[in-house]
Amino acid sequence: MSKRTILALQDGSVYEGYSFGADINVFGEVVFNTSMMGYQEMLTDPSYAGQIIVTTYPLIGNYGVNEQDFESDKIQASGFVVREECLKPNHYLSKYSINEYLTKYNTPGICGLDTRAITRKLRSCGTMMGTITSVQTPQQALEQLKGLPAYGLTDFARQVTTKSPYTWKSELTENLLDSSCNIVVIDCGLKYSILRIMSGLGCKMQVVPCTISASEILRLKPDGILLSPGPGNPDLLDYIVDTVKEFIGRKPIMGICMGNQLIARAFGARTFKLKYGHHGANHPVRDLADGRIHITAQNHGYAIDPDTVKGEIEITHINLNDGTVEGLRHKELPIFSVQYHSEASPGPLDNTYLFEKFLEMVREPKDNR
Repeated sequence: MSKRTILALQDGSVYEGYSFGADINVFGEVVFNTSMMGYQEMLTDPSYAGQIIVTTYPLIGNYGVNEQDFESDKIQASGFVVREECLKPNHYLSKYSINEYLTKYNTPGICGLDTRAITRKLRSCGTMMGTITSVQTPQQALEQLKGLPAYGLTDFARQVTTKSPYTWKSELTENLLDSSCNIVVIDCGLKYSILRIMSGLGCKMQVVPCTISASEILRLKPDGILLSPGPGNPDLLDYIVDTVKEFIGRKPIMGICMGNQLIARAFGARTFKLKYGHHGANHPVRDLADGRIHITAQNHGYAIDPDTVKGEIEITHINLNDGTVEGLRHKELPIFSVQYHSEASPGPLDNTYLFEKFLEMVREPKDNR
């Protein structure tokens, strides 16, 4: 029998379960994800930095963990909360059980509790800080939570960004180092799937830290700029917003998730924190241009205030669940962005066409833009 462990929430709620993975104490913002699969991609998604993930799907780990579906080089989430941990995964690509994988990256998990009750709590009360602990009493855990900084006060993008620039290499890109399409990705919390898809379309992908200056990026001679997804509060990222402003009118720009919010801020719009965020692979989004509905993968806790989107940019997509902004475009310049994850992982691949749309903008002669 595993060790008894608790998940304590900031509002005083305590849920008791059993430990798996690393037996350590952690804290973070507690969010729920509604995807039915893709736990490996969730755990390695940098947008979950500083957060404890609660999965609404009841059984986790049934197909194990493979060596192909990582979205970064390590587990990024602070902790993992599941109803039932699968002890004997069954898949021909599996290399680790979910327990072994969490242990390898010193990440705690807790199972055997009512994840539906936790989800209802977060939907009604909103996301809140929480802690996973096997050594503290509920009273001690709750007392510690009172002194922790709020999630929105930490610059997580600076924590997860690459430490130095690099060029993405894979079997698809070994022969593309002289490609005429050179895309620079500003890494605010980049997922590998973006690089896989873009390199598969024939691009040379150069990744740079989010702290790098515009002049340093221009020395790489980019044909286009891609602003990656990422964790945390976009209001803390003025230094990236200032960099983005330097490229307006000079380079085609695409933004994804956090990138969408940074483009909005570069044009004077504001953002706000959602009650419980969008985390899952089943969010309906309407394209306002043609009325089509797309089922999208999403992972963000902040959104753009539609009343502040004015002037040179306009809203292109809206979320059909809550009406929030899901996409923007510049009225004249080759700049657009989406709030959802066009690369999915996990989730539907219906929106990978957006990368092709970006490349059409990049390759279009400047006189025709």
